[in-house]
Amino acid sequence: MSAPEPATTTTPSLLVIVDPTARRLDGESVRIAKDVLSAGAPVKLCLPESPREYARALARRGSRRPVLIGDDRSLVRAVTQLHLERELAEADLAMVPIGAGSALRLARHLGVPASAVAAARAVLDGEPRRLDLLVDDSDGVVLGELHVPAPPRPAGRVSWLRRTAAARPGPIPLRVEADGRLVADLDRPVHSVTLAPGTDGSVRTEVRAAAPGDEAPPPGDTYAGVVTVSGPDFHYRADGRTLGPVRTRTWRVRGAAWSLVLP
Repeated sequence: MSAPEPATTTTPSLLVIVDPTARRLDGESVRIAKDVLSAGAPVKLCLPESPREYARALARRGSRRPVLIGDDRSLVRAVTQLHLERELAEADLAMVPIGAGSALRLARHLGVPASAVAAARAVLDGEPRRLDLLVDDSDGVVLGELHVPAPPRPAGRVSWLRRTAAARPGPIPLRVEADGRLVADLDRPVHSVTLAPGTDGSVRTEVRAAAPGDEAPPPGDTYAGVVTVSGPDFHYRADGRTLGPVRTRTWRVRGAAWSLVLP
């Protein structure tokens, strides 16, 4: 009588990369996530202590699916590295979010389950979803929304009135072009510009007028393949990072450029 065939699984081997911040903030959730993952798939565990070790582990993943245990920065770091190595299209990433609520906005926006257990189960049972990506003229990437100018961050304990005033930056002169078409110009300052990957291989662009009563830019969102923002030195905020200053920056959409395992 022949021996029974070994059981097979549709879940690939996993490279579980645990961010050191996640280990410090919530070691118990990290342990639970590792237990769930190990029960459902072959796991190689990596505990990097520096960005260099993190990059080395990701580069040596082989055929294993990278699973990032950490906050939004872990996901952005992995996508950025794979993009720079021109290996992003071939890697299906997965994530178990652990961190402060403000550091997990991108994960929530992308549809990653909030709890460690639910996210770990989604890694095992979910499916890779192709997602669009914004790439700028310096080869930087944006997974979620991008805001110009970067929202200010008041330092220290200040009064409610000062916090409110600081959260309302004055009008800024910006020139915004979408596929070569002028959306806003320097002679009519705006309150803000928001860019994000669309759902149809385009960049979604929203320009907000400087103040109620001002003549607003064209109503609704603008969709384009290429968007350029220029003006006096400005910072912008994308995926939890404040970047700049720059005087001009161009973003292009890369349709279905990367893959994230989701429920």
